Amino acid sequence: MEKRFKVVQWATGNIGLRALRAVIEHPQMDLAGLWVSSPAKQGKDAGQLCGVAATGVRATGSTSDIVALKADCILYMRQGTDLDEVCALLESGANIVTTRGDFHHPRTMDPAVRARVEEACRRGGSSIYSTGSSPGFVTEALTIPLLSLARRHDGVTIDEYADMASRNSPELIFGVMGFGVPLGQFDQGKIDYVKHDFAASLGQVADAIGLACDTFDATGEMAAARHTTSIAAGTIEAGSVGAMRIVITGKRAGKPIVRFRANWYCTDDIAEDWALRESGWKIRTEGDTPLEVNITFPVAPEDYAAFTPGLTAHRAVNAVAAVCEAAPGIRTTVDLPQVIARFADN
Repeated sequence: MEKRFKVVQWATGNIGLRALRAVIEHPQMDLAGLWVSSPAKQGKDAGQLCGVAATGVRATGSTSDIVALKADCILYMRQGTDLDEVCALLESGANIVTTRGDFHHPRTMDPAVRARVEEACRRGGSSIYSTGSSPGFVTEALTIPLLSLARRHDGVTIDEYADMASRNSPELIFGVMGFGVPLGQFDQGKIDYVKHDFAASLGQVADAIGLACDTFDATGEMAAARHTTSIAAGTIEAGSVGAMRIVITGKRAGKPIVRFRANWYCTDDIAEDWALRESGWKIRTEGDTPLEVNITFPVAPEDYAAFTPGLTAHRAVNAVAAVCEAAPGIRTTVDLPQVIARFADN
């Protein structure tokens, strides 16, 4: 008989709710439990929270309740990583797939944190894996096979494009991200946040191809809108921040080996020549067999908010089987088998 997996969904933000629904509908998975942070959600049926029929599984805010379920895997998608929580789950024998970016590159983790997590995995016979769309799929699972066509590596650059013009969230666009304000110094906190996850993911790939990076540089720059532009969240005045870019570059002996560029913009009519294009990704490899792969989304911009959570959530759900079958420890895309989606026969 086909193996089934008892899965717990941990947290119900945008990504978590999409993952929850995917687990409920998955042909090889049984929803064993649901953890929520909000007291208002506790006690509610999981199906009610994600818009499907009742499941009989009620949300809880108790870690001990979840541990008692003896689940095969926990999809850990909370805001921030609680190390005590993670280690307790791993020690209980539950594997973890997480969209948190703290476990992409064991070699560069804080040694004390890595040792504690590895010991929890040893005690529970469990494993933990960080993944998602970006970082994860585009920086690892897609980039690794592209590099398998080369025998000389001169670099790889991954561009991510995010057109924010259709996002009707003024607080996010103007308050959090900082569009529409006068040009000034780039927020170092934003740079450090992006560097944390992407340097780890890129470092994993650099190690795997034998060109481990000794430094990672991170820079941020802003570009002014050339003309006043109306977007869903409001107005971007001419001369104010219309686009921003964060660049993470891994180097070996001063030579760039891997690079990621996050291009976020509310208008592509900017003063800088950044060659902005529609939302998606572009991967360009350089060497003796150079390649360029472009990915775009055949979805109307006004539908992005409903579509994009699946890009991150589904990769994590699809990884459950591989992680449950893996050896105990902090697992990476490099050492796991290929993640393959399993679909229901409609």
